[in-house]
Amino acid sequence: MSTEEEITQQIATLGNAIKDAKAAKKPKEEWDPLLQEMLALKTKFKEVTGKDFGPPPKEKKEKKENTQKSSDKNKEKNAAKAAAKAAKEAKKEKNRLEREAREKAKADKLKGVGMDTFGDLPMVQSKEMTDKKWTEINDLKPNLAGKDVLVRGHLQTSRLVGKGTFVLIRSSLYTVQGVCFESKDVPAAMVKYIANLPSEAVVDMKGKVTVPDQPIESATQKMVEIQISSFHCVNKPSAAMPFQMEDACRPDFEKESDVGAYLGKDEDQDKVAADGLVRVGQELRLDNRWLDLRTPANQSIFRIESMVGHLFRECLMQKGFVEIHTPKIISGSSEGGSDVFKLDYFGNEACLSMSPQLHKQMAAACSGFERVFETGPVFRAENSNTRRHLCEFNGMDMEMAIKEHYDEVLDVFSDLFIYIFDGLNERCKNEVERVREQHPFADLKYLRPTLKITYAEGCALLREAGVEQDDYEDLSTENEKKLGDIVKEKYDTDFFFMDKYPLAVRPFYTMPDPANPKLSNSYDFFIRGQEILSGAQRIHEPELLEERAKAWEIPLESIKAYVDSFRNGALPHGGGGIGLERVVMLFLGLPNIRKAAWFPRDPKRLSP
Repeated sequence: MSTEEEITQQIATLGNAIKDAKAAKKPKEEWDPLLQEMLALKTKFKEVTGKDFGPPPKEKKEKKENTQKSSDKNKEKNAAKAAAKAAKEAKKEKNRLEREAREKAKADKLKGVGMDTFGDLPMVQSKEMTDKKWTEINDLKPNLAGKDVLVRGHLQTSRLVGKGTFVLIRSSLYTVQGVCFESKDVPAAMVKYIANLPSEAVVDMKGKVTVPDQPIESATQKMVEIQISSFHCVNKPSAAMPFQMEDACRPDFEKESDVGAYLGKDEDQDKVAADGLVRVGQELRLDNRWLDLRTPANQSIFRIESMVGHLFRECLMQKGFVEIHTPKIISGSSEGGSDVFKLDYFGNEACLSMSPQLHKQMAAACSGFERVFETGPVFRAENSNTRRHLCEFNGMDMEMAIKEHYDEVLDVFSDLFIYIFDGLNERCKNEVERVREQHPFADLKYLRPTLKITYAEGCALLREAGVEQDDYEDLSTENEKKLGDIVKEKYDTDFFFMDKYPLAVRPFYTMPDPANPKLSNSYDFFIRGQEILSGAQRIHEPELLEERAKAWEIPLESIKAYVDSFRNGALPHGGGGIGLERVVMLFLGLPNIRKAAWFPRDPKRLSP
């Protein structure tokens, strides 16, 4: 019979064999018999000794002693770590307190540098008026060198360079560079704040005017810059920019010669310019017109447009004209046509005025004012999707009594346009150049007096150039453009007018030519081959008016008040209507009339 020692030795041998098999990653079926044999030996061990198999008591005691020693060593190690960590935290806290003390000392020394010199301002709610003195960016000149100024504008760009930042601030047409570098008076936080502001944020910048060593080509105010002493944000953009202003300032793909269809979508948006830079499509611009209007070119276009209206009024008032205001809701078409916007007027059908024609005639010829003009909206329900048509535009209309001949009217129009052109060239030089930077164009050429040709002469010029054109048919847009090119080459002028149009292509109230009943005492003025004014001597005899209205199949009842106004003695008279947006578009050689309309309305656009 085996002894306790022999059984213990056998169990140990089997245990080692099982460990080796597992270490060699042998399958269980190979070492499982050894395991079963070892379990049987442990059972036999209990039968022989009367106790379970296990390690000897001495070994257990040694193991406990070893565990205790290991635990003591870990406690010592952890205590050392805790002491090191406490020392590190103490040093960190000491450094923090020292840093705060230094920052406080610096803040005390700077005396107010902080939110007083940079940061976001509270919302402007008209809480109070202060004694702050503001300077317009366009007034920043070298003569202000050494003086402190305060300006407000949009943050066009910011550029972080080392420990400083350069900004370009824009107000209307003008930009100025500001510079801010970290110094004993300017904390790093201020430089960082300025550099991190988003573009197009509204900001207040204060600082000293200095004269740079070299002109600053990126700014309009090239001979000055501002050494920033304070910089505050008045308002930040709350939405992502639909396009970058830098991209919106680049020329687009439309050309002045493009007078064809306009599809109302950015068909050129995917084109890549030769310089590889991004272009902003016309429709994307118009969808975000409030942003598009911020570009220097657009700021200039609409200042020029404002000046056109001013010069129009100024010239005519100098000639004794009176400004009038006529209704835009009328009972019938003012031109006798069907292209009107109709609306319900308290149960009656009304329409938006296509022209102040009938009322300005009443004022000038029937009411004794003799010379009148008006500027106001004009509505045309024409589904014309071109680069030169709008459904709503601003008309500049003139009507005047004549003594003998409608050439008296033509002389006034000739003087008027020359006055406008001269005025723009003299008073808007800067604006014209800013437009030219984005939309290159040649200066408008015009003669004194204005070139005059008859309609028949214009048709003859077209035929001489190989273009088919009948003397009694209306000119197409293409033929008008070709005639403009021919006149420019022959007479060296972009501006002229044609007289004696066929009667059949003019409105019913147009006076027939006394020498040829197929012709009329009517005229059109052209800039760069496109019509910008249409006018005529008007019929002032009610019987002839009714005759001509019947020829046009216009219901007499719809124009009864108009015809009746001539039954009490009306003055012979004439006039014309000018499209404000077209004048601006063609004077500046713009490729699309939408560029000269604040918020254009065409057959596809009703917003913004």
